[in-house]
Amino acid sequence: MAILKVIEVLGSSDKSWEDATQQIINGAAKTVKNIRSVYIKDMSTKVENNQIVEYRVVGKVSFEVVH
Repeated sequence: MAILKVIEVLGSSDKSWEDATQQIINGAAKTVKNIRSVYIKDMSTKVENNQIVEYRVVGKVSFEVVH
């Protein structure tokens, strides 16, 4: 039986929400092993001069701690 832990992480990108999510995974993977999934809890953008300049996501990263 696997036991999973969930952490909440913020990510951002100037390209897309998908890239912001990948930034969450890249950052978490530096200290967390066995990442199983990322649940996107919230999405927002930063706007300047009527243009999107940053995509932001709040993600819940689940990873296996015991197998």
